[in-house]
Amino acid sequence: MSKSRNPVFASGNTAVITGGASGIGLALATKCAGYGMNVVIADNNSENLKGAKEMISKSGSGKVETAEMDVGKVEDFESLKAKITNDFGGKISLLVLNAGIGLKSDWSDSAYFHKIMDVNLFGVIHGLNTLLPLTTQSSTPSSIVITGSKQGITNPPGNPAYNASKAAVKTLAEHLSYDLSKSSPSTSVHLLVPGWTFTGLSGNKPFVGEGAEKKEKPKGAWSSEQVVEFLEVKMSEGKFYVICPDNDVSEETDKKRMLWTANDAVQGRPPLTRWREEYKEEAEQWMNNVKI
Repeated sequence: MSKSRNPVFASGNTAVITGGASGIGLALATKCAGYGMNVVIADNNSENLKGAKEMISKSGSGKVETAEMDVGKVEDFESLKAKITNDFGGKISLLVLNAGIGLKSDWSDSAYFHKIMDVNLFGVIHGLNTLLPLTTQSSTPSSIVITGSKQGITNPPGNPAYNASKAAVKTLAEHLSYDLSKSSPSTSVHLLVPGWTFTGLSGNKPFVGEGAEKKEKPKGAWSSEQVVEFLEVKMSEGKFYVICPDNDVSEETDKKRMLWTANDAVQGRPPLTRWREEYKEEAEQWMNNVKI
């Protein structure tokens, strides 16, 4: 059994991962199991949960349990809390609030806004409302990982509800990090911001039926496993912002994009100038010449 430099990834500890039956959540659950951790996988897809449990149970010596739930319902989190209290002693060493969806629609569709916010935003809020006490009750090291998005930072046009949900998640995670630095300094908080990743949202179905065609990972994308490896390194370094590159976009390019976006407000420009025709040439020249 391998050993991590991070004390949170230790045999006998318990990880709770929402959206854990596919993509990044599944890769992280597999890594935790490989360290001998107990893993509780929460997801709304019963077939993926079944496949995930079978696969992860082969990866380590800890217990693997699943919970089919809707993260938009606080009562489902209350049930999850009861399960963790009864079956795992009520102690969470790694809480990963990762569940998310990526619907698209327009300004006239209220249901689209509600659905995105229920899952992407309230899936985090409900998780913290119910499970935070189980994660911060001990003086031993624990960690909380919240999955954000670059779209919640650079705010590209085209999906306002998704961008707004992830911007709100970033703000929540920042506040949580500050508050816990005072009230629970043994609990670290990390905002995971993946780059282009080949997950279920981009067509990677982890448990396709026999004979079904499985998509190939695009060359520019990272695998979920690469994201999780990057996350573990940054957690061990004590980093809050875990902003992942991919095979197309470097860390330097990400920094330039974030800085240009922040400068819209600082310099009094209109919002989203990176995508406005009248600023296109200026933005490209700045990106090419600025040193980070």
